[in-house]
Formats: sequence, C-alpha cells, structure tokens
Amino acid sequence: MSENKKQIAILGSTGSIGRQALEVIADNNEQFEVYALTANNQIDLLIEQALRFRPEMVVIANEQHYLKLKDALAGLPIKVFAGNESVAQIAEMQPIDIVLTAMVGYSGLKPTINAIKAGKKIALANKETLVVAGELICDLVKQYNSSIIPVDSEHSAIFQCLTGEGNNPIEKLILTASGGPFRTKSIAELEHVTRAQALRHPNWDMGAKITIDSASMMNKGFEIIEAKWLFGVSPEQIDVVVHPQSIIHSMVQFADGSIKAQLGLPDMKLPIQYAFTYPDRLKTNFPRLDFNICTQFTFEQPDMERFRNLAFAYYAMDRGGNMPCILNAVNEIVVAEFLKDSIGFLQMSDIIEKVMAKAEFIVNPSYEDYVKTDEMVRLLTKDFI
Repeated sequence: MSENKKQIAILGSTGSIGRQALEVIADNNEQFEVYALTANNQIDLLIEQALRFRPEMVVIANEQHYLKLKDALAGLPIKVFAGNESVAQIAEMQPIDIVLTAMVGYSGLKPTINAIKAGKKIALANKETLVVAGELICDLVKQYNSSIIPVDSEHSAIFQCLTGEGNNPIEKLILTASGGPFRTKSIAELEHVTRAQALRHPNWDMGAKITIDSASMMNKGFEIIEAKWLFGVSPEQIDVVVHPQSIIHSMVQFADGSIKAQLGLPDMKLPIQYAFTYPDRLKTNFPRLDFNICTQFTFEQPDMERFRNLAFAYYAMDRGGNMPCILNAVNEIVVAEFLKDSIGFLQMSDIIEKVMAKAEFIVNPSYEDYVKTDEMVRLLTKDFI
C-alpha cells in the first residue's frame, strides 16, 4: 500500500461501473490504488481483478463462492472474506480514502451507511441508497462530516454545474433522459416488447437491471428522487426533458434565469474520474465531443402515460416517508421477473401501481422500518405476480 496514493474501495467491482472505475485507476495508477474489491456473484471476474490489482482485501457476498476465491488467491498477501456483512464492514476500513458504491439496488444501503459513519468520501453510483433512505442518509452525512460526490452522469453534471456557484439559489434542476429504446413506441407496441429489445440501450452500456430501468423510465424516476436529496431541492424544482442524443447530461437553472449545462460524449469514466479527483480535473485521453459531427440537439417532453414509472416516482417523492423504499423494492422484483420472461413490459408498471397502493405507509421511517418495508414489499410483490 502506497502512502501518497488515494486508497479506493470499489463495492461492486464486477458491474459496469466497477469495471470502468478500475480502468480509470489503471490509467492513473500514480494517483490511485485499489484497497478493496467486492462482488456479489461474478467470482471469476473478481479473481481476475484481484490478481491484476492486488488489493489489500477482497469480498464475495455470495458465501458459496468463498472457497473458490480463497484457493485462487492463496499465497498472495490478499485478505479474503465472504458475506454481506463483510461487504458492509469493508466500507469503514481506516486506510480507505474513497468508497465507490457501485452495487446494484437495495444492497448498497448498509455499506454506504457504514462508510458515512466512518467519515469516508463516498463516490455514489448506487442511486437506490438515496431513493430508499434519502432523509436518513443526508442526516448521517451531516452528523459524521462525510461527503457524497455523485457518479451518475446526470447528477455529476448538476454537481459540476453547481461547483463555484456558492449559495446562488437554484430555480430548477433539469435532468435529461435519452428516452431509451422505446421512446417512439405506442402503448400497443409496448405490450409486445421483449427482454432482448429492452436490453438494447441506444447510447449507454450498462448492466441488465439499469438497462431495463432505463427502458421503463424508472431509472429517471429514481434519479429525480436522488436529485432531491443530493441538492436539497423540492420536487417541483425538478424537471425531466428527453434529449435522445445524450450529449447534454443535465442542466441547472438559476434564480436569474441563466441555465448552465454539462456536455460530453456518453462515457461513464468521466464522472467516475471526476468523483475520484474532485475538485481537480486530471487530463484524459477520452474521446472529445466534436461539434462538426454532433450538429443537432433535440428535446421533448416525457410521456408519463406511456411511461407511468416516472409518474410513480414523482408521486413517491411527493408522498415521502417509506414510499420511495416501497417503489424501489417492488421495482427490483418486477424487473427480475421481466428478465426471466415471467411478466410483460407493461405489467411491470401495473404491479408497481398495485403494490404502492397496498403496502403499509410509514411517515417517519427509521432504518429498521426501511429494512422491514423492503422485506414486506418483496413478499407482497411476489404474491401479486
């Protein structure tokens, strides 16, 4: 372990964000060093990453893979652990400077809380953490003097637009959405959408869960909830605009009417690197935006009748309490079922609506309430399916 390099823990190193983060670290190995890697199931890729980057420790959440991981790394000075509890404990290790939370879904909540309590700088790519428990997370960040730098391209864009603005009042946040692969399809056409079609995103390379969320606009719904907590704005200050080219990553409108936007080619390595280096910018060899090629930017209003998930997210954000936690839990189950071809594309929204109406609403949830809500909603959703 090098004293002068930033020590980084990557929670979810085998996912799309985790893999790209390792590329950023490899390209800037005089600045950064991998302290810990964690994965859920992808044992072969985790072994490959550990052999290449030689972290201090490695965790596989699925304990069935523990012996395979231990055998593969035997003889190396790498500590090997297994289980979700170990993932959560890794996040608070003393030498770590930055924790990149790139786990998918609800599983990112506990490790993020541990990292905040240890006063770490969090590079947050797990939007569900703020969707599920935004109020709790924001209170903990203040209490433990931690900091969150967003990695999502949209929230990174807003963060970059706000840098240097001091306390200038925000009038509006404008999140851009590509519209996904079904932007122009009618409701009748959406009835027959297949898993394979939904997994083909026009602009971004992401994991299966996030790609489906993008196709259904739930991803954008989660992003508006996340933006509310990250930037301390009210729901009516957050707009979504469909921008199919995905060049403008998001915008901020200030009290004087001026709008700042952050532009760039669709490449997650840029926001990952910015989260690692903030407030500095390191030189990169990433492809540059060429206005001779990108000659047209278009904008449309999102259609909340075809893509009801966006409307559900606004409702959950307005209602507050544990409603966003309910929304996240039911969505995780319906996406998993859609990926198994058990339910249709539009059925996902039908089930979400029913579960949100039926699940127990809690106005001021504690951490334990979030855990209970998540468990109960998953069972309730399976009953509906």
